[in-house]
Amino acid sequence: MYRYKCLNQIAQTGLDQFTRDYVQVEEIEEADALLVRSAALHDMEFPKSLKAIARAGAGVNNIPLGKCAEEGIVVFNTPGANANGVKELVLAGLLLAARDVIGGVNWVQSERMNEEISKLAEKQKKQFAGHEIEGKKLGIIGLGAIGVRVANAATHLGMEVLGYDPYISVDAAWNLSRSIRHITNVDDIYKECDYITIHVPLLDSTRKMINAEAIEKMKDGVVILNFARDLLVDEDAVVLALKKGKVKRYVSDFPNPTTAGAKGAIVIPHLGASTEEAEENCARMAAKELRNYLENGNIRNSVNYPNCDMGVPSYPARVAICHRNVKNMLSQFTTILGQENYNIGNMTNKSRGDYAYSMFDLETAASPQLVERLEAVEGVLKVRVIC
Repeated sequence: MYRYKCLNQIAQTGLDQFTRDYVQVEEIEEADALLVRSAALHDMEFPKSLKAIARAGAGVNNIPLGKCAEEGIVVFNTPGANANGVKELVLAGLLLAARDVIGGVNWVQSERMNEEISKLAEKQKKQFAGHEIEGKKLGIIGLGAIGVRVANAATHLGMEVLGYDPYISVDAAWNLSRSIRHITNVDDIYKECDYITIHVPLLDSTRKMINAEAIEKMKDGVVILNFARDLLVDEDAVVLALKKGKVKRYVSDFPNPTTAGAKGAIVIPHLGASTEEAEENCARMAAKELRNYLENGNIRNSVNYPNCDMGVPSYPARVAICHRNVKNMLSQFTTILGQENYNIGNMTNKSRGDYAYSMFDLETAASPQLVERLEAVEGVLKVRVIC
C-alpha cells in the first residue's frame, strides 16, 4: 500500500489515476509521496518515509531541491501539461497590447448610463485604435513546451516569428514550424522584433536578463510580454522605459507593486495556467509520475535526479538507489551484490550534477541484509526495494 498527501487542492481527475493500492493520508509523517502546487516546502521537515514529491505545474521555486536530493527524495514537475493554457493567454496578451481593448471596455463602463453612448462611441473610438499583429515580428526567447506553441500559433496569425534557444531539445525542434527563423544571438531578437516574449526558466544566468541594457537594444515602441517568471525582467527598468516611450507596452502575468498601475503595463493576476484543463492535465501527469516511480522505480521529469527508465519490473526484485555522484559507487554496489550471491539480470546508472540514480533487476528476492549493506555505503542516500 502506498500513501500520499496533498498539500494543495489537486484536481480529482489526477487523484483518480491512483489505484486501490494508494491511500490519501492527512499527516505528512505517514506519506510516501507528496502532491503540491504552490505550498512552500522550504521550512518543512521531511520524514524518512518520504520518497517523492510531485509539483502539479512547471515551476519548483517553492521546493528545496538540494535538500530533497540530499535526503534521497526525487522531485518531479509537469512540463508541458499547462502549456496550452499559457499559450492562449500569451496570444491574448499580444492582442491586448496591439489593440486598446481594455481602455475601450473601461470607457464603455464609464458611459454606461449615457443614452447617447452609441453615437458617442463613434467619436471616441479613435483614442482606442491600435495596430494589427499580422506582419509584425515576434521574438520568442526560449523554445520549450510553451515557447514552441506560441511560435507556431503566431505564424498562423500571420506574424513573422524569430526564435532563440541555444538549448532547444530534439522534441521541441521537431515540433517547431519550419517558417520560424532560429536566431543564434539573442541581441538579434532585441534589435529586430516588434514584440518580444520570454519563456525560459529562472536561473542565475537568466535572472533579470531583460534589463536596461537589453531594452536599449530594442526597437522604439517595442512590446514585452512576460508569462514565465517575474524575476526574468528588471521591472524597474521596464517601468522607466514605459515612461520614456521606449517600451510601448509591458504585459505581465505577475502582479506586484512595481508594475501594478504603471502606465503602459497590462498586469494579469497570474492566470497563465489557471484553467480547468491545465490543472487537470498537471494533476494527471503528476500522479502518473509518482506511480511510475513508486511502483517501478522509473524517473521521468525529475528536477533534482536524472531521468531513468527500465520499464515494468520483470525480475523477482528491483533495487533502486539514490546516491551522490562520486567515483566507484557502481563498483561498490556490484561487489556487494556479488558477495551476497545475487545475479544481476539488468541494471542502469544515470547521473545529474552532484547526484545519481542506480537500478538493479535481481534474479532472486532482495533480503533485508542486502538493503542494510547497500545503505551503509558512504554516499548512499536512500535504498528502495521495488518488488
